[in-house]
Amino acid sequence: MTTLYDVTPDDVEHILAVSADLKERMKRGDRPNLLQGRVLTLIFEKPSLRTRNSFEAAAIQLGGGSVFLTTQDAGLNGRESLADIARVLSSYSDVIVMRTFSQSLIEDFARLSQCPVVNGLSDDLHPCQALTDLFTIRETFGQLAGLHLVYIGDGNNVAMSLAMAAAYAGMPITFCSPDGYRLSDEFLSSVRSHVPTADLKLVADPAAAVKQADIVYTDVWASMGQEAQAEERRKVFAPFQVNAKLMAKAPKAARFMHDLPAKRGLEVTDDVMDGPQSIVFQQAENRMHLAKGLLVWLLGVDHAG
Repeated sequence: MTTLYDVTPDDVEHILAVSADLKERMKRGDRPNLLQGRVLTLIFEKPSLRTRNSFEAAAIQLGGGSVFLTTQDAGLNGRESLADIARVLSSYSDVIVMRTFSQSLIEDFARLSQCPVVNGLSDDLHPCQALTDLFTIRETFGQLAGLHLVYIGDGNNVAMSLAMAAAYAGMPITFCSPDGYRLSDEFLSSVRSHVPTADLKLVADPAAAVKQADIVYTDVWASMGQEAQAEERRKVFAPFQVNAKLMAKAPKAARFMHDLPAKRGLEVTDDVMDGPQSIVFQQAENRMHLAKGLLVWLLGVDHAG
């Protein structure tokens, strides 16, 4: 799964259902050995807290094992051809998770691999995060279809994956970003071509954007690789901070989400992150439960208990 377009809405429903079942079983102390003898290989070019630990914990809790490689360890720095690396590593692995700058690197590797390859994050997309977000929203609200998701901030990989996920789930989604940082018309057209019923809007004013929000979502203003732009972005994005004043303009039942890591005091204030409307840490925990569901689904393992 290099992009959400690699799965269907029915696939997404199956993954969410398996994730929910395995989370409930874990609450009861049941950690079935569904992945016993299976090997998860992680190849990471970017540092990670949630993506690495959630997948490793998922594999271990389900009886499998994991191997972690940097891109240098794997030879993706040019030591070997991509075809040779993919052929060798996929012969050792049941699933490979990659976290890179380049989306095309993940897609090329997946075409050469003999086992499933999962996009753990690229500069373009973050599909596992978006699936986790759907899982968390449904867990919180009991449904997906019809809920209004409002994303405030940079039109980045998280925003793009949320657009795709919301379209699959029948959720209207509004994006509120400064000029020059919005999702491109080309990308929005591609979502609509894949999902003609997609309800995607662009709004300039954060206060107007959140007026009917069920979920208010934000992300860092400068992602990995954009450190040199951080000061400039701080000035541009300052009016788009999610703070108590902005949340007060949303319905009282609205919930706040952030994929983390957060730059507290920049894109979001402490009173929102730690406030009663925040489901950020539920969302973070669910990265592991979603990873379980995704791995079990990818490998076609019977999870019935």
